Amino acid sequence: MSRHRPARNVLLIVVDQWRWDLSPGLGLPHVATPALDALAARGAVFTRHFAQSVPCGPARATMATGQYPFTHRVFSNPVPLSAHHRQLQHHLRDAGVTPWMIGYTTSVPDPRGRNPADPAFTGPSVAEGWRVVREMAEDKSNYMAWARNRQGEPGPAPHAPDDYDTAFANHLRAGAPVEASPQTDGLHDSRWLADAAVDVISQQQHAPWLLHLGLFRPHPPLAALARHLARIPGAPPLAKVEAMAEDAIHPLAALLRAVVPASIAHPGLDGRAADLPPETVAALRHAYLALLAEVDDEIARVLAALRRHGRDQDTLVIFMSDHGEQWGEHGLFGKRALHQASFRVPMIIADPRATADPTRGSRIAHITEHVDLLPTVLDWFGIAPPPQCAGRSLLPLLAGDTPEDWRTAAVYEHDFRDKIPAFPAPGLARDPHGAHFCAIQDEAFAYLHFPDADPVLFDLATDPAQTRNVATDPAYAPVVATMMRRLLDHRMRHADRTLTEARATPAGLAGRW
Repeated sequence: MSRHRPARNVLLIVVDQWRWDLSPGLGLPHVATPALDALAARGAVFTRHFAQSVPCGPARATMATGQYPFTHRVFSNPVPLSAHHRQLQHHLRDAGVTPWMIGYTTSVPDPRGRNPADPAFTGPSVAEGWRVVREMAEDKSNYMAWARNRQGEPGPAPHAPDDYDTAFANHLRAGAPVEASPQTDGLHDSRWLADAAVDVISQQQHAPWLLHLGLFRPHPPLAALARHLARIPGAPPLAKVEAMAEDAIHPLAALLRAVVPASIAHPGLDGRAADLPPETVAALRHAYLALLAEVDDEIARVLAALRRHGRDQDTLVIFMSDHGEQWGEHGLFGKRALHQASFRVPMIIADPRATADPTRGSRIAHITEHVDLLPTVLDWFGIAPPPQCAGRSLLPLLAGDTPEDWRTAAVYEHDFRDKIPAFPAPGLARDPHGAHFCAIQDEAFAYLHFPDADPVLFDLATDPAQTRNVATDPAYAPVVATMMRRLLDHRMRHADRTLTEARATPAGLAGRW
């Protein structure tokens, strides 16, 4: 049962595609994030936090429901979420907490009982139940219209594209450096979204509320404003990729290197990501770091508004990313991969009551997951988590109290059916339902299980870059067996239990659901 406390507020900042090893608060010389560093200094950095899936839709469905993907079954962005999975915003509304939304959740509603032509099914958007302040549309059209209007134009300028990605592609093809953004400083999308958050905070005089600020960056296109590029000397060099060795890790690794396009990093690039020349990879990595600085600048403005209006004393601030980014490693950009950089992400939580807390400004190394977001927020508001919630509140960890039975491994999965040109795919999947892996990772190993393909085992102590699959090495057979058993135990323990605590009785339905 949650600990009851006076109603307070939550500022939930969710960025898109930020790597775990570039987390603010770690003192990294190539990461320019002073605002988030300061937030970490008055809170805690979770150094082993994991998303449960990629891409955005599956990851965010887990954040919203507190359930693993094998339960909520959103395995891709366009896949609807069943209405019986109640989400964070619904629990907050029931408790009298206003759930404000800026950005997006990459959600599709349950289609049953609705017209298939309903505009809600034209593409992923904001989940129903939020009070939407400013939505980042899937095609960015509303942002583009705002930017044009702020430039004083009655409509699109001659030859100015309406499409977001086309603007970036044309900019590069016109001869601009790959790192440079075509956006006008002050009219970039991070500013547009942060402006809305500042307005909401200035107008909210009464608790309780939760403000979800969803920033699109550092998601590609990997191009940044000049002033942010100037702050970053450049990215650390990449280790040389041996194509044959990378492809030998697993058929999925070879498939992704073969099909992931360079345009996943920047729409102006042609060919495969795996074939990009080193100088282009370096430029893209530089732009990515500059986008982290851009996000930090806008978060600084939002946190300043929180202080200016006296809300910093009663607002829990959570900073997190939906999933990670490969950043040129393994010849890949984007989040579609079997390596932990896609699933391990940064998280910072600052509790305003923690001025004398032993974990203030600390790093928390316990394994935490996206399933923990919902119970953490509900706990903050004194709301009991629903029976189907698979996660646990992180507030005890912030207070320096670690439950003895805290998890010792993270579980994540990925459905890659859309990357396979035809089925059956020999050595990989017999049909679309087999184009999937589920992984379990602890301090020592990462094990990936495929229903129709051989498994993957990475020894993280000897191979932290995850370049060698040792699953078939006889010396590792006991590890494979143990990890497989742990994965099955986890799946059985966390099967959907939405109605399992409800009971029919002579007096009617009893229990919780």
